[in-house]
Amino acid sequence: MEVTIKDVAKLAGVSVATISRVLNNSAVVSPETAEKVNKAIKELDYRPNFLGRNLRKRETNVILALVPSTEHTYYSEILHGMQEEALSHGYDVLMSTTNSYRPNEERLLGMLRNRTVDAAVLMGTVLDKDYLNELAAHNCVALCCESLEGSEVLTVVVDNEKAAYDAVSYLVSIGHHDIAMVSTDVRAPSSVEREKGYIRALKDSGIGYNEKYMYRGSYDYTSGMKACEYFLGMEKPPTAVFAISDFLAAGVVKKATEKGISTGREFSVIGFDNISMTEMYTPSITTVEQPCFQIGKTVAKLVIENIQETKHKGIVCLPHRIVHRQSTENVTK
Repeated sequence: MEVTIKDVAKLAGVSVATISRVLNNSAVVSPETAEKVNKAIKELDYRPNFLGRNLRKRETNVILALVPSTEHTYYSEILHGMQEEALSHGYDVLMSTTNSYRPNEERLLGMLRNRTVDAAVLMGTVLDKDYLNELAAHNCVALCCESLEGSEVLTVVVDNEKAAYDAVSYLVSIGHHDIAMVSTDVRAPSSVEREKGYIRALKDSGIGYNEKYMYRGSYDYTSGMKACEYFLGMEKPPTAVFAISDFLAAGVVKKATEKGISTGREFSVIGFDNISMTEMYTPSITTVEQPCFQIGKTVAKLVIENIQETKHKGIVCLPHRIVHRQSTENVTK
C-alpha cells in the first residue's frame, strides 16, 4: 500500500501538521523533531505529493521563461541567473521558445492563466501592450531584455539608448568621424533605442547623421558580412562600425578580414551584448556588455516578490559597460 503522511506521523510520534511543517522547511520545528520526522520519512520511503499540495495552495513554484529563440547565446546567461535566484527561493524555471510567433506566446501564456505556473518572464515579445497589461492585471508577468512602450508590467533591461550613445562616443574619442551602424529591419524596441543613441552621439559630437552609413538587415551573422561589403563599396567608406549585436559585429569583422583590412587600427568595430564568442574571436571584438546573469537574477528576485504581493512595476535599468578588445584601437597612435 502507498505510504501516507499519517503513517509517517504515527511512526515519528508527531502530528500530521508537524510533518507538513518539516516538508515545508518551517522554522517553528525544532532540529530534534525535524531529524525524527526525516528519519521516519526515509524509513518508510515516503514520497509527498507536492503536485496535489500545490494545486490546493494554487501555487506551483514554477516560473515560465519565454525566449524568442535559442540562437542568441546571451539568453543562456540570463536563464542561468534566473535559475540560481529562483532555486534559492524554492522555485524552478521552465524555459520554452516562441519563435516570435504570437499564437505560440498566447498558447504558452495559457499556462499562467490556468495556474500551471506562478509567473511568466518574456525575453522579447510580439504581443501588444494592451494584451500584456490585461494579462498582468490578474497574473504575475515581467519583461526582460526588451521593453515595450506603454506596458505597465515590470521590465528589467539596460538603457539601450545610453549604451549605444556611449559606444559611438567612444569611437569618436579614439579618432573616428566616419562611423556606420549595422541594425535590423526588425523594429524591436532595443534596436530602435540603439539607433537613437547612435544618432544622438553623432550629433552631440558635431559629426551629424549620414543616412548612407545606416545598414538594416537581419540579426543573422551573414547580415553583418553584407553590411561590411556595402560599406566598403562606398566612395567614402566608414572607418568604424557600431553593430547592435555581437553576431552582426562578427560578420563585419569576418568580411573585413576577407578583404584584407586589418580590424582595429584602420577599421574599428564594436558590437553589443558581450557574448563569449567576442573574446574568442580573432581579432577579439570590443563590445557593450549587458550584465545578463545579473539581469536574470534581478528579474527572478522581483518576480518572486511580486508573487508574494510586493507588486513591483515599471522599468528597472541595470548598468552596462564597454569591454575594450582588439577590434578598436586609437587611430591617432
